[in-house]
Amino acid sequence: MHFTFDGRSLAGHPGDTLASALIANGVRLVGRSFKYHRPRGIFTAGPEEPNALVEIGTGARRTPNTKATTVELFDGLQAVSQNRWPSLRVDALAINQLGGPFLAAGFYYKTFMWPAAFWEKVYEPLIRRAAGLGGASGLPDPDLYEKSHAFCDVLVIGSGPAGLAAALAAGRAGARVILCEDDFALGGKLLAERREIDGRPGAHWARAAEAELAAMPEVTILRRCQVFGTYDDGVYGALERVADHVAAPRPGQPRQRLWRIVARACVNAMGAVERSIAFGGNDRPGVMTASAVRTYVNRFGVAPGRAVAVFTATDDGWRTAADLAAAGIGVAAVIDPRSGVAPALRASVGGARVLTGARVCDVRGGADGVRALEILHDGRRERIVADTLAVSGGWNPQVALATHKGAKPRWSEALQSFVPDAMPQGMRVAGAANGEMTLAACLAAGAARGEEAAAACGFTAAPAPAPRADDEPCGLVALWHVAESRSKAFVDLQNDVTAADVDLAHREGFRSVEHLKRYTTLGMATDQGKTSNVLGHAMMAALTAGGTDTVDMGRVGTTMARPPHLPVAIGAFAGHHRGKHFKPTRLSAAQVWAEGAGATFVETGLWLRAQWYPRPGETDWLASVSREVRTVREAVGFCDVSTLGKIDIQGADAGAFLDRVYVNTVSTLPVGKARYGLMLREDGFALDDGTTARLGPEHYLMSTTTANAARVMQHLEFCHQVLWPDLDVAMVSVTEQWSQFSVAGPRARDVMARLFGASDVSDASLPYMGCRATRLGGAPARVFRLSFSGELAYEIAVPARFGAALAEALAEAVAAHGGCPYGTEALGVMRIEKGHVAGNELNGQTTGRDLGLGRMMSKKKDYVGRVMAERPALVAPERPSLVGVRPVDPSQRLRAGSHFLRLGAEASVGNDEGYLTSVAFSPSLGGWIGLGFLASGPDRLGERIRAYDPVRGGDVVVEVVSPVFIDPEGSRLHG
Repeated sequence: MHFTFDGRSLAGHPGDTLASALIANGVRLVGRSFKYHRPRGIFTAGPEEPNALVEIGTGARRTPNTKATTVELFDGLQAVSQNRWPSLRVDALAINQLGGPFLAAGFYYKTFMWPAAFWEKVYEPLIRRAAGLGGASGLPDPDLYEKSHAFCDVLVIGSGPAGLAAALAAGRAGARVILCEDDFALGGKLLAERREIDGRPGAHWARAAEAELAAMPEVTILRRCQVFGTYDDGVYGALERVADHVAAPRPGQPRQRLWRIVARACVNAMGAVERSIAFGGNDRPGVMTASAVRTYVNRFGVAPGRAVAVFTATDDGWRTAADLAAAGIGVAAVIDPRSGVAPALRASVGGARVLTGARVCDVRGGADGVRALEILHDGRRERIVADTLAVSGGWNPQVALATHKGAKPRWSEALQSFVPDAMPQGMRVAGAANGEMTLAACLAAGAARGEEAAAACGFTAAPAPAPRADDEPCGLVALWHVAESRSKAFVDLQNDVTAADVDLAHREGFRSVEHLKRYTTLGMATDQGKTSNVLGHAMMAALTAGGTDTVDMGRVGTTMARPPHLPVAIGAFAGHHRGKHFKPTRLSAAQVWAEGAGATFVETGLWLRAQWYPRPGETDWLASVSREVRTVREAVGFCDVSTLGKIDIQGADAGAFLDRVYVNTVSTLPVGKARYGLMLREDGFALDDGTTARLGPEHYLMSTTTANAARVMQHLEFCHQVLWPDLDVAMVSVTEQWSQFSVAGPRARDVMARLFGASDVSDASLPYMGCRATRLGGAPARVFRLSFSGELAYEIAVPARFGAALAEALAEAVAAHGGCPYGTEALGVMRIEKGHVAGNELNGQTTGRDLGLGRMMSKKKDYVGRVMAERPALVAPERPSLVGVRPVDPSQRLRAGSHFLRLGAEASVGNDEGYLTSVAFSPSLGGWIGLGFLASGPDRLGERIRAYDPVRGGDVVVEVVSPVFIDPEGSRLHG
């Protein structure tokens, strides 16, 4: 497989990671540290990697800060180092190392404070330019992201020995199992070890376990899938990298998939992370964790070096030396600070030099890597030539998922690390994640936790013997920092936090681990402190204890872990919800018919609605809208009003419930009638208006404005679930289930008679504000005698699947009586002519009295917002109230948003008396009209004022009139 790194052509093999391929090609320098721009190499072999961060891909698919240790190699991969200029080998910002004394912990809190004028022009631009590591492409993301939901009995996280054993046990019991593995291959540490299980190599046993799991119908295996968060009620967040291992996803294939997994039980087998030791030069390229060296040798067949030294405070580090020797790689020395080491460990490394009671003080080398080590042995310093150093300071169980819901881990003296304590509901921890560090213990614990999890879900199976494996030695001694070092000893490699920074934080009083983190940036890198946190916290504990060897880590504690445990692209959280899909446009059932009729569309809330229907010869929108209004006023028209919110409310207490949310009484409404209502928020301001029809003794149908449909539903649910849970009432939004059309105009009854029959729509059979359930052409239908236009009008509702057919039938019937379809713009003109309030007036700042609906507000009952609506400022007579306005000069145009001023008054905030909310050209009146709110409005009818628009240069003298411009006596709608 051919790939490039910084433009250099290289080759790797299937199954490689980018890191293993770089090592195989002799590439040691892969990046630069954040603060000092020191040369950095590959440090680990997994997602805990702090150093080897690269940019992957080109153009819009360039992804920064990608861990080379987790990138699956593919043919054509292009990788570029980052955080350097002009090149990785020659980085000008490496000069920052000379400013080390000035860039110590907390320097950003102490500097850039003087002179103050420099902040915006000098300091802030410099800081912003230096911030970050890689750079985003700045181009639109071309890839797709999906969201999926999954449900299971047992979720197993991790496919190491404990995870595979747990999945097998739960799967054999018949439970539905989901196994999530972050790697592209199952097996975990078994792939990197030379251990045997049941007499065969561990990797072979892992493949057999995988085959058995794959054959189980109730087991799902998700590779390249990282579980990153634990949430309430057994919910887990996971990210599946569907196509990150190819150059580009296939057409329609997502790049990544975000899983929301709901599990009745969980077995957390995420394993442990090996930590380093702080000593001089421990950040040099070629310094790696001992387990990473072992992984590259055993799993990838790659030699990290030719003369490898091992610095270990654990028995586990000796296995690395033994595996190196077995692979024919030179072991320069094994350095162990313990004076007594088991003979079996000594024998395992063959003839390699062994130094016990010794420590590595300093590493000598440069950008090319390690050249030599300075060892403190028997009280004297010694130099050892080596090109690679494998370090083992101990293992930290991955406790994050067990602590995401607030539980704190406990300190284990035996392991010298934190282990899970209180578990989230339903979670069990097995293997190294629980401090069970031997292979035999991992297998046994995994099988036991898997059986327990399945049993908790009601599944049982015959107990099976645990796989056989040896218990390898796992002793260790706590070694955090080699104080005799002469050069910088690093704790957090990515953020350049040194042992001296921890010491400075202690001296300056930032001793709490949370303060230490924020003062030094310890653990704030992309690895979130996986390799550094415990090391830094232990060093602070030692300083707090006066430098003694015995420290109380249980008292010091560790920082709180929060999701996500591993980085997740923002695009994965967004999924399809971006661009137009952020709020997907909804189409009514009559959309195709309206397109065929030539409609021009507009977005209203989440819906696409017909705005007007232009005809040949009409030069602009106003001509089309005026024609539609005249046609409705003179003959008949129909309009798609399906987007109005519809909430079905049922129950014995439905009427009482509506009385509490509406300002007027609804429970007295007879069956077969509808009533207009106003709803307030808790603060007394208007929330929404609409009609509610009573379809049965315990059955109501509420209508809302299009824009507020979801908000009203949310309000009703809150009132029911929180305020009055004792009421017997249920509700559901049925907006999308019913298509609804308004038929308005003097000939509306003729059109309705053509569809339903004259007797069914007569004034006696269906009076104003009446409603009835019926059938239309064999389909269920509802008919309402409602008018928003001020004309004789009906509304017909049918199930959405019949909406398009009804639109066609209405178009034919209306045309037969000289009518036409009309859109939202004509609807808006007619509602302004009639003085009906809508979204512009229901803007969250108006009350029922402001809207002229004060008489509707009951004095005999309580309702949401009643008390707050009586506040003095909201009932003051001088408060702006709804009025209508007309230009004194009919040729002048009004614009919404204009401010009301008295004639001759200066245009200032102090003289502002209100504002214009809605305007329209009225073809019925031959000029522009508007609705607005004017101080003491109802008392000022006939007065002339100014409608002043400073933004668009408008200043029109208008007359204050009644908001009802057309048919104030209501003879048309009662016709």
